[in-house]
Amino acid sequence: MNTETDSAGYDRDGGGQGWYSPPPPPPIPRPAQPGDARIPAYPAAAPAFGPGPVPGPAPYTAASAPPGHPATDSAGPGVPAQSTTGYGPPSFAPSAGAPPGFGPAVAEPPGFGPASADPSGFGSAVGAPPGFGPAGGGPPGFGPAGGAPPGFGSAAGGPPGFGPAPVHSLPFGAAPAEPPRGRVRKSRPLLVTAIAVLLAVVGVQAFVLLRVEQGLDKAYGRLDQAEKDAQERAQALQERVTELENSLGRQFNPEAIASAVVPSVFRVRAGRVTGTAFAVGKNTASGGTNLFTNYHVVEGVYTGGGRQVFLERQDKRFPARIVAVDKGNDVAHLQTTSKFAGLTAARTPVKAGQQIVVVGAPLGLEDTVTTGVVSAFRDIDDFASKVIQFDASINPGNSGGPVINSAKQVVGIASAKARDAEGIGLAVSIATACGKFKIC
Repeated sequence: MNTETDSAGYDRDGGGQGWYSPPPPPPIPRPAQPGDARIPAYPAAAPAFGPGPVPGPAPYTAASAPPGHPATDSAGPGVPAQSTTGYGPPSFAPSAGAPPGFGPAVAEPPGFGPASADPSGFGSAVGAPPGFGPAGGGPPGFGPAGGAPPGFGSAAGGPPGFGPAPVHSLPFGAAPAEPPRGRVRKSRPLLVTAIAVLLAVVGVQAFVLLRVEQGLDKAYGRLDQAEKDAQERAQALQERVTELENSLGRQFNPEAIASAVVPSVFRVRAGRVTGTAFAVGKNTASGGTNLFTNYHVVEGVYTGGGRQVFLERQDKRFPARIVAVDKGNDVAHLQTTSKFAGLTAARTPVKAGQQIVVVGAPLGLEDTVTTGVVSAFRDIDDFASKVIQFDASINPGNSGGPVINSAKQVVGIASAKARDAEGIGLAVSIATACGKFKIC
C-alpha cells in the first residue's frame, strides 16, 4: 500500500485513516574529545523528549488497533505507557521532584537537571553550558519552554512532528578543520616548472637575438668594406677619365689650337718691313702687354735709333716700343700699353716627331696657320744656341711668329727657312728667349 508522510508524522493512504509512527531514536553522542573540555559528557540513555503529550485523535484500543500496531492499553514489560490523548512521542513518567519532560532524576546528564534560582535560567548543573536547562526565560530553542521556534524541542504548542532535533554544531572550544594542503603542495612543482620553462624561452630568445645582432654586425662590416671598395674603384675610374681627357686634350687638333692662339698673334710693322709678333706671359705692372718677335724684323728701326713699331690686327693699329734685343739669338722684346691675353710658354723641351702649328702673317697675310712636325735640332752658325728644325710651311712675313705644340703652348719662335728648298724651317727655342728676358 502506497503511503505518504506529512510534517505532523502521519502516514496517509487513500482512505484518509492514519496511525501513529514513533519518532526516530535520538542521535548517539560521540565520545568526548580533548577539545571538548567545556562540554561535560552525558549518558547515552538520557531521554530528550518533551514534557507533555501531544494532542491528537483517539488512540487505538486492543480491539480496534490495526494489525501490527500496538494498542495503548497493552504495553509490554519495560515499555512506558503510551499517551492517552494523542499520537505524540512516548512520555516517560518523571521521578519525584523532576520537572515535566526531563525523565528520571537519577543519572541525568549534567546540565539537564531542574531549574533553580540561577539568574541565567539555564539549569543548575555545575559546568553545564548555557541553553541546556528547561527553565523558562532561556533563549528560544534551548529547552522545552513554550514559544521555542519550530523544530527545537517538543513542547506543547509547537507544530506537530517537530521532535528533538539532533545537534550537529561544533563542540565548544573546538577549532574548525584546516583545508587540505595537498593541492598547494602539488601546485608548487608546477609553478617551478613553468618558471623554468619561461626562463629557458627567454634564454633562447636572447641567444637568437645575440646571433642576429652578430650577423647584422658582420653584414654591416661587409657593406662598409664594399662601399670603400666601390669608392676606390670610382676614384680610380675618375682618375682614368681625367687622364683620358688630358690625353685627348694633348691630341693634335689644329683647329682648337688656332682658335686659342690667333687672338694673341699680330702683324708687326717696323718702318718698311713687316713680320709677326705674339703676346706672351703676364701683363706688365702698368697693365700693358709683353711681346716677342725676331730682331731682324725691327733691326732697321732699332739700329736707326728708333724704338717705336706698330701692331696691326683687323685694320687696327696699336703702338709698341722696342724694350730690348738679343742679336745672337735673333730675339726682340716689345711692349704695348694695350692689354692682350698672353700665350703660355712650354716648360718641357719639344721632341722630334711632335706635331706643331705655326701662326703668322706671311707676305703680310695675317692669321695664317700651317702645320707640321718637329724634324730635328740643329746648330747653325747664325744662331748662338741650337735651333728647332720643322717642316711646316713658312714664308717671308712668318718671322717672329709662334710655334705651338698640341697643348697650345709656345715651343719656339719661327725665324728662318732654307733658300731654294721647301719644308725646312728654323725656330729659336722659347726656353732661350724666356731665359734672356724673364717675361714668360
